[in-house]
Amino acid sequence: MEAKATQSLLNELITTLKDGQKGYADAMVDVKDADLKDTFKKYAAQRASYITELEDQMFKLDLHPDTNEGSGVVAAAHRTFIDLKSLVTGHDRHAILAECERGEDHAKKAYETALQGQDLPSALKAVIEHQAQGVKQAHDEIKALRDSSK
Repeated sequence: MEAKATQSLLNELITTLKDGQKGYADAMVDVKDADLKDTFKKYAAQRASYITELEDQMFKLDLHPDTNEGSGVVAAAHRTFIDLKSLVTGHDRHAILAECERGEDHAKKAYETALQGQDLPSALKAVIEHQAQGVKQAHDEIKALRDSSK
């Protein structure tokens, strides 16, 4: 895979992760249920560590993270947790978890896309595969919590 395509792919994943981190951090502050606070804290921290891992891989490949986060079509398309803040203020557990799951669906798809037919350096591919598994586990936990909150 050419460097520019790899850089673009990694910047998209980082944008998705930053969105998730912010969504979970916002939800963690405002949600009342202690179990959800702990879950959201765990996944905000997970996303922060994934961002660091990807940025480290970019550094090793002499690629540069996109510092122009808030602009462009890609950034706009990744605002998946945007509606979470308004839901949290209503304290509807099911609605909050449904919105988090929607964000997780997006993250899962971003990782699946990143791994499809990409000729990535092996160390980078291993990091992305590991993170994809973590994102899938997060999705499944959030979905299970949502389903049990009906």
